[in-house]
Amino acid sequence: MRAMVLAAGLGQRMRPLTSQTAKPLLTLRGRSLLDHALDRLGDAGVTQAVVNAHWKAEKIVAAMAGRSAPRVRVQLEPELLETGGGVARALPQLGDEPFYVVNGDAYWLDGATPALTRLAQAFNPETMDALLLLVRTTQVDGSVGRGDFLMDGWGRLQRPAPHVVAPYIFAGIQVLRPELVAPEAVRRFSLNRCYDRAAASGRLFGLVHDGVWFHLSTPPDLAAAERRLAQRLV
Repeated sequence: MRAMVLAAGLGQRMRPLTSQTAKPLLTLRGRSLLDHALDRLGDAGVTQAVVNAHWKAEKIVAAMAGRSAPRVRVQLEPELLETGGGVARALPQLGDEPFYVVNGDAYWLDGATPALTRLAQAFNPETMDALLLLVRTTQVDGSVGRGDFLMDGWGRLQRPAPHVVAPYIFAGIQVLRPELVAPEAVRRFSLNRCYDRAAASGRLFGLVHDGVWFHLSTPPDLAAAERRLAQRLV
């Protein structure tokens, strides 16, 4: 499988740490979040990855110059395309088979089986357009709002109605069929548009993470994650 890592966000909630660098280049346990994500993808068998870049793009390019596994192509985005537009632009590089999409600031610890392997094993292109890794809101150290998704007994996902609290949030790790994104024009839009279309046709599914996932939105979140990992509090 191929993969895309989304690294073009502005990281505004992580300021001032992101005033002079891209959020995925912030470090945790001595390694950038982006390298952590690519390391996991390489361990899962991914040989080619697209990394998009907008804010402080030149630093993303420099950081990726030394990587060989997986091989990385940096997709420069002078205009911010958001998650959906970035993936739509990268489709020619991602091939005709299902591929991973991972947020460049996602950091997680695996359970007994690596999360990326679990996603690949569970993904069924006959019935699914997207398979999202989910985290129970009760296991998140940080604000989760009303949650992101409801899930039925077969793993199908739906959005919660207004004033309904959902028990799961999206972890920023997923497998997508290219056909889900292909109808969209290369412009600025969120992948949420694709999720809603897949949910309406019963083809949006979720898989609950069986390890630890870190909510990394603000500088205190990053500091807390560093402290928990250093003290082995996970």
